[in-house]
Amino acid sequence: MSIPSLDLSDYLAGDPSRKGKFIRSLGKAYEEVGFVAIKNHGFEDSLRDELYNQVQNFFELDNDEKYRYERPELNGQRGYNSFGKEHAKGNDSPDLKEFWQFGQCIEDDHARKVKYPKNVSVTELPQFNPIGMKTYKKLEEIGTNILRAIAVYLELDENYFDGKVKNGNSILRAIHYPPITSEPKESVRAAEHEDINLITLLMGASAEGLEVLSRQGDWVAVTALPEHIVVNVGDMLQRLTNSKLRSTTHRVVNPPKEKWGSSRYSIPFFLHPVEEMDLTSLDGCVDKEHPKEFEDMTAGAYLDERLAEIGLKA
Repeated sequence: MSIPSLDLSDYLAGDPSRKGKFIRSLGKAYEEVGFVAIKNHGFEDSLRDELYNQVQNFFELDNDEKYRYERPELNGQRGYNSFGKEHAKGNDSPDLKEFWQFGQCIEDDHARKVKYPKNVSVTELPQFNPIGMKTYKKLEEIGTNILRAIAVYLELDENYFDGKVKNGNSILRAIHYPPITSEPKESVRAAEHEDINLITLLMGASAEGLEVLSRQGDWVAVTALPEHIVVNVGDMLQRLTNSKLRSTTHRVVNPPKEKWGSSRYSIPFFLHPVEEMDLTSLDGCVDKEHPKEFEDMTAGAYLDERLAEIGLKA
């Protein structure tokens, strides 16, 4: 299994032939693999590098300084989440990671503004939050274009997802997998799981470790080139399409013992819709050969259920 590489400029260039080819290739990849690597996406290398620099600076702060930014009452959705707090669904062993989460920031007076808690500001790093939110908005824009291509592939209106993800509950997560200092027993950096959301956008991580489970049951290593963003299907999109598009199981494995002393950084963007989006499977994805698999549920209810399953919400 390989992760297909696609060029987003084919979709955006205004050439119907290139656009159609991109849509067909994207849909085929999401049916068969669940992951694609996207180039010419418009996310600047300089912004990526500055974000990783800011993230590394934050995680190098003393633990006492980092703990000041932990907000348990926000269910892990904003600010700092300390080491070992999260685990995969169905796996009680904690992941070997700590992470920070940026959430939606609505700048106008939209009624939805009161639904989201404010982002937590890091006083020691004055550029940490501005760089993080600049990245958030850019990835939100790129993700919206990917969803438009998906909508066309599903024979929906091209802008079907626009109103559902505008001011949605998306999360930019900056993850630090610290050096491994002792035998980790059953824990790995991130146990096998599927993402909760519609789609996830991942800029190239700082080290190898990401693996995807193939249909044949084999774990396949994925290393994103610096100029690519890896985009995968999440559970919400799988539910909506009655598994036509696949939310593929993936994990982050521990490095070889000789590399235990190295940190790994990764910054995924989880594109979520608004909480009231109906995830009922689309009529066009349900037939005699593909009976309905999932119960009807809103995105908000599904998110609450999954946050409890992974240990971030009581």
